[in-house]
Amino acid sequence: MADNLEHLYQTMFPAVVRFLYRKVWDQDRAEDLAQEVFIRAMAHNPDKPRAWIFAVAANLARDEARAAIRRKRHLTLLTNDPVTLASPSVSADEEVERDEQMAQVQEALDALSQRDREVLLLWDAGLSYQEIAAQTGLAVGAIGTTLARARRRLVDAYDRRGSSEDSRAARS
Repeated sequence: MADNLEHLYQTMFPAVVRFLYRKVWDQDRAEDLAQEVFIRAMAHNPDKPRAWIFAVAANLARDEARAAIRRKRHLTLLTNDPVTLASPSVSADEEVERDEQMAQVQEALDALSQRDREVLLLWDAGLSYQEIAAQTGLAVGAIGTTLARARRRLVDAYDRRGSSEDSRAARS
């Protein structure tokens, strides 16, 4: 089992991190949560490890979101927040543009229903239709249609956010 888990870790870790990143929007935290997923996999020795790993990852991300909401309720924002340092290879303008695009993508994902977001993220993480169906409770035959609709809704939500940003900029 240890060899199988090691192979699973080597092949799936990047996909699990990518899946978690799109849930928590923090690369370091996504990597930490992915490590936790594989630690739990070692302890549980699941029969269907791929599906189990993504189920645990989704649960950990959900727990992380709940914890973040609790922290936000208890913390006050500092008015003199230190400026984050830009990486030397990226100009400040490029970093601002990238951050704005990421914020728009995150807002577009947040505008989707939980089911659409979950199906898209699981598909993006490399799960098969069967694994997505097992994770979400949808019929295998409904996954393709659900994915197509979720993609269209994501593009529409992203476009709406972009056009509202453009109209606000034009008014300024």
